[in-house]
Amino acid sequence: MEKYFDTVYKIVAKIPRGKIATYGLIAALLGNPRSARIVGYAMRSAPRDLNLPCHRVVNKTGELAADYIFGDKKIQRAMLENEGITFNNNGHIIVEKHLWDGK
Repeated sequence: MEKYFDTVYKIVAKIPRGKIATYGLIAALLGNPRSARIVGYAMRSAPRDLNLPCHRVVNKTGELAADYIFGDKKIQRAMLENEGITFNNNGHIIVEKHLWDGK
């Protein structure tokens, strides 16, 4: 599992500023599109010293992480807005506008 997590982290490190990736997209890039939940576990276990842009990884609907992940949803939202990410009226990221293509 450690090798899988390391590969997840390499992909997350490539997500450019102003783009987001979903757990499912990362799983698909790893060749197993049904393993989005495992990608989520990897993200929760991400070592801080890797300085990954974890705030750019969201679920398929563009919903922000639970408050306990970043301390408050407002923190993640502010980080994303600072990068030009936009949100719809229900507070979700406009996924189709900001989704990274994985390249």
